[in-house]
Amino acid sequence: MNAPARGLMLAVVVLATGCAPRRPPDTAPAAPLTLKQAFARAFLVGAALNQAQFSGQDTAGARLAVEQFNAVSPEDALKWERLHPRLGGYDFSMADRYVAFGEQHHMFVVGHTLVWHNQTPSWVFQDAGGRPVSRDTLIARMRDHILTVVGRYRGRVNGWDVVNEALDDDGGMRRTPWDSIIGDDYVAMAFRFAHEADPSAQLYYNDYSVENAAKRQGVVALVRRLQAEGVPVAGIGIQGHYRLDFPTLEQLDSTITAFFGLGVKVMITELDVDVLPRAVRQTGADVALRAAARPELNPWPVALPDSMQQGLARRYADLFRVFLKHAGEISRVTFWGVTDAGSWRNRFPVPGRTNYPLLFDRQGKPKPAFDAVLRVARERAEPSNR
Repeated sequence: MNAPARGLMLAVVVLATGCAPRRPPDTAPAAPLTLKQAFARAFLVGAALNQAQFSGQDTAGARLAVEQFNAVSPEDALKWERLHPRLGGYDFSMADRYVAFGEQHHMFVVGHTLVWHNQTPSWVFQDAGGRPVSRDTLIARMRDHILTVVGRYRGRVNGWDVVNEALDDDGGMRRTPWDSIIGDDYVAMAFRFAHEADPSAQLYYNDYSVENAAKRQGVVALVRRLQAEGVPVAGIGIQGHYRLDFPTLEQLDSTITAFFGLGVKVMITELDVDVLPRAVRQTGADVALRAAARPELNPWPVALPDSMQQGLARRYADLFRVFLKHAGEISRVTFWGVTDAGSWRNRFPVPGRTNYPLLFDRQGKPKPAFDAVLRVARERAEPSNR
């Protein structure tokens, strides 16, 4: 049969049936199998890597990270205590391997974190006699650290968490050694030093519990003040250390809206969901706050019950529906870890617990929560199927 005849027959079929011929099943698009595929048109999906994963010791974890994610953050490799443990003494061995891993796999590379009150050696804030250093001395030490670290990875690290957790829960400045010695303007200084070291890098402020109104308002006020002073703030990181009951979806929604309204990027930077009973660390009581001494705080040492697995899946699905609602406002969602086995939630705030906060179990297998998140992505891609 010649081409015109085939075309005529096709037209007759269409007119007779009232519909176009269906595409053969083998040409239908495959459902996305990875997180980075599922959300490719919405935002980057990242994970925080530990040393074993980016150094090649944990090959299974590294393989899973490369398969599922297109952005990486370092759990510890770029924190001050690892990079700069002694006055005048830097150790870039692990940081170099982390950055090279991200580059090798064409990932968006995040630097975490330049200025924080935790995991910073005491020598940074003290003189040889253990007394607090002067304002000028601490400014000089901060500047040297930021220019050295950011300068080393200029053009290679795409974005930096410049200042981490500078605010208290009431939205005021946290009384850290940075603030008490330098003053509130240490935040602006840190951003300016980072911009000086790499003008092309994105610079972020990062904090937790910002879904609470007081702290959210504090972040908004801080960023507005920095913007008014001409400080180059590119984005705000919402850490996302969540529970099954916190934050509410309304709190999360309004927080994203408020931050995006400042004209900056918004990111979920350290996402996990704690499913274990709440435990609050108290000064002087930490020794007793251990899983061995408090077994009621560690109810599922072997496996998570199916009812809890399903609850975790529903929680992640709800969170990702909010993230997708703000797909034009959120640039990245990063999980704080790759699998449950390596999560910090197993050791904080109670050492020795067995927690289940991520999408992949201790063997690196996808959990019901992973499937639920992919279903949310398909809901958006195929709205008529809802």
